[in-house]
Amino acid sequence: MLSKIKSFGLSGLNGYVVDVEVDVSAGLPGIEMVGLPDTAIKESKERVRSAIKNSAFKFSPNKITINLAPADTKKEGPLYDLPIAMGVLAATQQLDVRLLENTVIVGELSLDGSIRRVRGILPILMSAKRAGYKKVIIPWDNRNETVYVEGVEVFAFQTLAQAVAHVKGENAVPAVQKADGEYINSDTVYGEDLKYVKGQYAAKRALEIAAAGGHNMLMIGPPGGGKTMLAKCLPTILPDMTLEEALETTKIHSVAGCLEDDGGLVKRRPFRSPHHTASRIALTGGASAARPGEISLAHNGVLFMDELPEYPRSVLEVLRQPLEDHQITVSRAARTVLFPADFMLVASMNPCPCGNYGSSRGECTCTPAMIEKYHARISGPLMDRIDLQIEIDNVTYDELTATEEAEDSATVKERVNAARKIQNARYAGSGIYCNAAMNSQMLDKYCALNSDAQILLKNAFDKLDLSARAYSRILKVARTIADLAGEKDIEAEHIAEAIQYRSLDRRYWK
Repeated sequence: MLSKIKSFGLSGLNGYVVDVEVDVSAGLPGIEMVGLPDTAIKESKERVRSAIKNSAFKFSPNKITINLAPADTKKEGPLYDLPIAMGVLAATQQLDVRLLENTVIVGELSLDGSIRRVRGILPILMSAKRAGYKKVIIPWDNRNETVYVEGVEVFAFQTLAQAVAHVKGENAVPAVQKADGEYINSDTVYGEDLKYVKGQYAAKRALEIAAAGGHNMLMIGPPGGGKTMLAKCLPTILPDMTLEEALETTKIHSVAGCLEDDGGLVKRRPFRSPHHTASRIALTGGASAARPGEISLAHNGVLFMDELPEYPRSVLEVLRQPLEDHQITVSRAARTVLFPADFMLVASMNPCPCGNYGSSRGECTCTPAMIEKYHARISGPLMDRIDLQIEIDNVTYDELTATEEAEDSATVKERVNAARKIQNARYAGSGIYCNAAMNSQMLDKYCALNSDAQILLKNAFDKLDLSARAYSRILKVARTIADLAGEKDIEAEHIAEAIQYRSLDRRYWK
């Protein structure tokens, strides 16, 4: 007998329908699997056989043929175990296949019949909803990913026996309850806070501007000046994620298999800090399974690259395109997938190999050639894409021992939220949420300058030999500074402050 069960596969963050066809016929006992399955799927026949037997069902001694359609698309992962098992039970008349119409099934099986958590449930669920399916059966441990997706009933089970009993109506369970009321971003406790950062007032001001406008930032200074601590404080002042941002971020982390133990939405903005030995594929994503890389896992959050010149030049250059397009295309021989990569790049570096070039406290022992070679590890085009470049010096003893507590992150975050609220109203309906993402048309509309500001920017453009990209990024930063000040128009003082953050690349990268 033949049975057909609906399941889903993933290509990037998009799901596609997979028909699991099971045919039981006379012949030598065995299981034949076709439809371009990978190794994990080929091994599923042993998991399915044991799970069916250990769940008190009968496993057919006849020949079983399993086809995963479309047959020309590579199928990956163990998420087809459960639909295959249900298909075998339906083909052997232990389950009425008509009860599974308009139902999508995904899940991995253990040998004892329990259903294990799988990757990519949220994007699969959203794709199934768009395809018109009304019911989805998933593993119990994945249920928290689904509570904010309306319009589709989700049934979560811990064992194969429970799922079959529910489908037969012998022991029906209610659908996973949706989240009550409006999405609320829960309060998050961070290990760092700006109030613990001693001194570095200029750097903290730049950090606030970066958070308010979504700007990229580079900190240059000697070792021990607090660059890493400042970067770790950035998530504490970033605005809370909206439901749309949380869903999109969770989709990426779900596909990558790095959700937290509760499997719920990612409500804290990501902070990714890859080591300088990370490869290009680790950053961009890909490998044989074409999974998201660090720049996609940092989507809607922060990608922190400590000791920037220590990264290989080839790794740094792959950042240029996603910093402009806010997405990354991963092309492999078998497939091409598109992942979002709208992140804030925050980087830190020493001014020279010994770290003391330009320091007021240490003496630099590097030769000019060594310093130039060190800076040459970072290309000019990459530097041109960094909006805020701030120089940091060592903290003085008086600053370290001061008893007066600095401004805390919660206070700074209030100002950041106020500025983001202005930007959300300004760009409503455009798909843009911060000043850093403005396009050329928006620059002309929202960054008009008076005569004083124009003269100041023109002089800076000529003296600093700025590029067209640097010009537009100065305007975006000035727009953010004006938003923080609650000003409708960009004034000369806002332009002046924005220009200050573009001078270091001309000093170190002439």
